[in-house]
Amino acid sequence: MRMCSIASGSSGNCIYVGSEDTHLLVDTGISKKRIEEGLKKLEIKGEELNGILVTHEHSDHIQGLGVFSRKYAVPIYATPGTIRGIREYSGLGKMPEGLLHPIHTDETFTLGDIGVNPFCISHDANEPCGYRLENGGKSMAVATDLGTYDEYIVGKLEKLDAVLLEANHDIHMLEVGAYPYPLKRRILGDKGHLSNELSGRLLCDILHDNLKHIVLGHLSKENNYARLAYETVKLEVTLGDNDFKGEDLDMWVAKRDTVSEIIEV
Repeated sequence: MRMCSIASGSSGNCIYVGSEDTHLLVDTGISKKRIEEGLKKLEIKGEELNGILVTHEHSDHIQGLGVFSRKYAVPIYATPGTIRGIREYSGLGKMPEGLLHPIHTDETFTLGDIGVNPFCISHDANEPCGYRLENGGKSMAVATDLGTYDEYIVGKLEKLDAVLLEANHDIHMLEVGAYPYPLKRRILGDKGHLSNELSGRLLCDILHDNLKHIVLGHLSKENNYARLAYETVKLEVTLGDNDFKGEDLDMWVAKRDTVSEIIEV
């Protein structure tokens, strides 16, 4: 299996996950042109995609969906609540008939040779979800836009080989920054986003010897820095109640405007 971040951040998200024979996107929150440029670096054409998995209907996850789907007619998979949000999002234009396919959290389905397990997440959207993807005994997950986490989330992220995990904001930067108070409360709330500290604590709960690749994603442009996210998560692991040290991890931060290296497991 392979994973690559085409874009990850509060301004737009698009993640590639695939195998030799199956190619998927998780979210299309950037322009069609940028998606195509990212796929080109992976030597994949838009018409070769087997599906688009949508986490939720916020613009930084679907703003390129209309234009991209009208050109390539790639099947789109999302929860019923997210599909409703997609249909109500006026910025997408008219979606092609027959492309939107409802899926349900905790019900695994198959696209090509990849098993897809959508799981519930806590976020202020209609019916948001994350995705765990499996092929040939290997597994990866995309887990962003988590206001909080619990044993259910930990269970969905156990025994992974690779994970893209949210580290959205530094709490102090957010608290003293220019955002209006209601927005600050929303981000810090249980249906907002994971802070660097909470990201590190969640990572402590899912670490095991075979989790070889950790990507920190969905960073806020205004309330975080890549180095700060990396160092904070690393410190949480080092200080946490586990057998791992932060400096031992293969961990890096996905950029908002640059295609990442390709993870292979």
